[in-house]
Amino acid sequence: MMIPEQTDVLVIGGGPTGMLLAGDLARAGVAVTLVEKHATGSQLTRAFGVHARTLEQLDARGIAEPVLDGGATIDELRLFGGVHVDLGKLLDGRFPYLLITPQTHVEEVLRKRAVELGANLVPAAELITFTDTGTGIEAQVRHEDSTHTVRARYLVGADGYHSRVRETLGLEFPGKSVLKSIMLADVRLSEPPQDVLAVNGVGDAFAFVAPFGDGWYRIFAWNRRNQVPDTEPVQLEELREVVRRALGTDFGMHDPRWLSRFHSDERQVESYRMGRVFLAGDAAHVHSPAGGQGMNTGLQDAANLGWKLAAVLQGWAPERLLDTYHAERHPVGAEVLRSSGAIIRAAMLDSRLGRMVRNTVANGALSLPPVAHRIAGSISGIGFTYPRPHGADHRVGTRATDLPLADGDRLYSALRAGTFILITATPIPLADHIRVVAPAEPQRDALLIRPDGYIAWAGDPETFDFAATLAA
Repeated sequence: MMIPEQTDVLVIGGGPTGMLLAGDLARAGVAVTLVEKHATGSQLTRAFGVHARTLEQLDARGIAEPVLDGGATIDELRLFGGVHVDLGKLLDGRFPYLLITPQTHVEEVLRKRAVELGANLVPAAELITFTDTGTGIEAQVRHEDSTHTVRARYLVGADGYHSRVRETLGLEFPGKSVLKSIMLADVRLSEPPQDVLAVNGVGDAFAFVAPFGDGWYRIFAWNRRNQVPDTEPVQLEELREVVRRALGTDFGMHDPRWLSRFHSDERQVESYRMGRVFLAGDAAHVHSPAGGQGMNTGLQDAANLGWKLAAVLQGWAPERLLDTYHAERHPVGAEVLRSSGAIIRAAMLDSRLGRMVRNTVANGALSLPPVAHRIAGSISGIGFTYPRPHGADHRVGTRATDLPLADGDRLYSALRAGTFILITATPIPLADHIRVVAPAEPQRDALLIRPDGYIAWAGDPETFDFAATLAA
């Protein structure tokens, strides 16, 4: 908890994105310092869900179980007008569901992991400014009424919507507000719904309800008839009335433990990298709450960036590998903006005829298996892929499934060391940062799996060239 004069990577922001990144860098032996302006961690808990792909990333770090503990898993999304998305049938893998759990719980697990791995976490500290010298970063950080100069090789801004890092870079955050005056609450319900995530909009009201699994329920609600500033207190009676309009019942809502009001923006920075500075999570993109993808997208940013920074800092990958962070994650952020925006706009339709058409079209589309799988893959993150080099195997850039291994282990358990995994029965001598494992079932081709669980190369093991794969 000290401000160092030197560090390899300086991370700004102690939310889920920054914590996962700090833990990954520490696991790789990289000196990482994370500064967080809150003294005891952020109490903000707008995020409520952990999707399947994020759970796979947590599994690859050995922390899926503690995140799952105490939450509620739901395998069905019940959207407007009776539209259903059955995640249990549409997703493969160990986690064919959505986990409902507060963002604060996810942060606690990630914080504990980062500390255990040796990350230097400094609470009650705030970035003032920084300069990219071309060969490193010189940052001014305020901590305990003193200003400290920190020199780092790279800096990552994971400091949220009001990012000081993004502002210091002078980057615009283009986009717009989608919904104003969204009411947010955690409540008890006397007549709780089935364990599904229920969403509906009726023109002048929009609401959804999701179970945390411990008797508390997360409520989002929007009232077209009462658009007030974010600072206006939320009255439980208004919340009840709006939920009744949108969902047909208020479920006997009572005893709120938390009431808040906020607005929802859709924004994305044009570049996730500027020299030696990177943006991740809400500092790079913000989305509507529909689909619960915001926190998940940030965690996937961190999983993508961490191993690349470690590889370059440790000298076994070229510096241009860092450019692939923007190339891979910016399109995903843009797609999340489109998909979450489509859900919220569909729920907000004011016209009765428009809502009838919406319900008919959505039900028809989801009756087609390819469409249903694509929608489930987008919401859960399972379906996102990364660009592959020209001439590469069609599997390159796709998510690796959790394959069983010959030693009784499985792929995502093997990934916990943070190394590349080469799956092949052919003995191949490799460097320390690649582990060779044999598949449980014979397979013709070898597969090289990146530390973030994506396929980096596929083909004849006799032709494998790791340096060429990284250079591509």
